Amino acid sequence: MNKVILVGRLARDPEVRYTQSGKAVASFSIAVNRFGGGQGQEQTDFIPIVAWEKLAEVCGNNLTKGRRVLVEGRLQIRSYDGTDGQKRRVAEVIAQNIEFLDSRQAAAGSSGGSNNTMNDASSFGSDVFPEEEIPF
Repeated sequence: MNKVILVGRLARDPEVRYTQSGKAVASFSIAVNRFGGGQGQEQTDFIPIVAWEKLAEVCGNNLTKGRRVLVEGRLQIRSYDGTDGQKRRVAEVIAQNIEFLDSRQAAAGSSGGSNNTMNDASSFGSDVFPEEEIPF
């Protein structure tokens, strides 16, 4: 079974592109804290995330740097040829579900609190929602 569950904050805004066949693909990284180093010190890993189709559009329309998210997906390792002709390998998480764990205001720092309601991003569809209509 190949299943990954991560909780972290977006390290950058999602970048949404479209394939030649018109499928949306969003890519971004999340910062995930872990304890390591043998001394109990917290370290941060930056995990690349890729979302496709409707989920990609929802991410592009609603996520910004600093937002706290839960990502469920699978680990994929792929190879490609670099510009220098060397074979490269990259590991990334292909998102199947993304839950928003805070509100836009909390992520922007304009609100002191955080909304504990978890919202399934894939249930929003691909439409653009005015901020006042998003249920968090």
